[in-house]
Amino acid sequence: MTKKLLTQIKNEWLSNLWLALELLVVSVVMWYVVDYLYTRAATYLEPRGFNIEHCYLIELGELTPKSPDYTPDKSRDDTHADIAELVERLRRRPEVEAVSLSQNSYPYNGSNSSGEVRYDTLQAPGWTIRRMVTPDFVRVFRYQGTRGETPEQLAEMLERGEFLASDNLYRKYDRKLTEFVGKRFQLFGDTTKTYQLGAALQDVRYHDYDQARSSYCFLVKQSFYYVGLELCVRVREGQDNDFITKLKKDSESQFRIGNLFISEIRSFYDIRRNFQQAWTNDIRNYVMGMGFLLLNIFLGLLGTFWFRTQQRRSEIALHKAHGATDRAIFSRLLSEGLLLLAVVTPIALIIDWNLAHMELNSWRNGTTLEWDRLLLCAGISFVLMALMIAIGIGIPARKAMKVQPAEALHDE
Repeated sequence: MTKKLLTQIKNEWLSNLWLALELLVVSVVMWYVVDYLYTRAATYLEPRGFNIEHCYLIELGELTPKSPDYTPDKSRDDTHADIAELVERLRRRPEVEAVSLSQNSYPYNGSNSSGEVRYDTLQAPGWTIRRMVTPDFVRVFRYQGTRGETPEQLAEMLERGEFLASDNLYRKYDRKLTEFVGKRFQLFGDTTKTYQLGAALQDVRYHDYDQARSSYCFLVKQSFYYVGLELCVRVREGQDNDFITKLKKDSESQFRIGNLFISEIRSFYDIRRNFQQAWTNDIRNYVMGMGFLLLNIFLGLLGTFWFRTQQRRSEIALHKAHGATDRAIFSRLLSEGLLLLAVVTPIALIIDWNLAHMELNSWRNGTTLEWDRLLLCAGISFVLMALMIAIGIGIPARKAMKVQPAEALHDE
């Protein structure tokens, strides 16, 4: 059968040549679209390195001298003690699992501080995020260590004065930070003091559209409290119904300490949505554009094979007149379309490789050319096009085969 198909394709070389060129162009465009969608989806689905479920951000305020309830002559130590008391009262609420204070540290936070992490001649990237946190911070956001350290174990390390850092911190040296656990590092450019690395963290992403490999951070214990710190709370699972409403209701009676008060409570789902709105809009627009392009490709390819099959009604009738079954006719027509696609696919793959080599497609893992990704996206493109061809041939062929051979030949 293959030999007969090749002979037929050769005899109809002019029409098949134009069809093959169309399939070649469509295959390359389809690969580009699939590659873009794949890189965005793969990045979005990467592990985040933290968990924001049932988490809330509480913002603190401080009364001014104009307030009748203002308490004058409050020292910094008094404010420190008042914040510590407020944290303890939150921690004692039955629905609260963990409470932390931090500085420029919570997820989806556009306000960052960077710091230096040096070990011997190894230097972390200049944009490494410094997170000053109380030990419970890793319990609130459920950070995990690369060696299986739990949030509770990580919190104990911070309590002892050790620091934590993401495992990719020395990626440019091709070294995992896990191998340096227990070593002493210089932080913040201070050469007079060293800090012991308690554990290497599973990479913590900056946001959902940024890869973990390009997000660097380290955590150090926050020792002094002031009003501008971030107060983050994790509520026990199943107990955060109306948590914001209940806490606001109790804030004046239970959480007015000295000049401190709770000014705002926000869910981290809202923080995440607001922080990523611009990226989300861009991605949505791109995906809609790519989806529209895929729809046009589908309709164009469908129309081409539909029209081609419709023109061959007399040929189908002739095959039936010679005793061919509907299944055999359908297999022959479908095999012809798939054979043409299989012939152009290696050429399309070469073009795809050149486009990736010239860095004209999407970036991921620091490159545009990865063989596994190239082959995967090319394979997905082949399958999608094969489905389009099958639909474009199958529907009109099914209708044509219902017509009696004599009638089809008479019409011709």
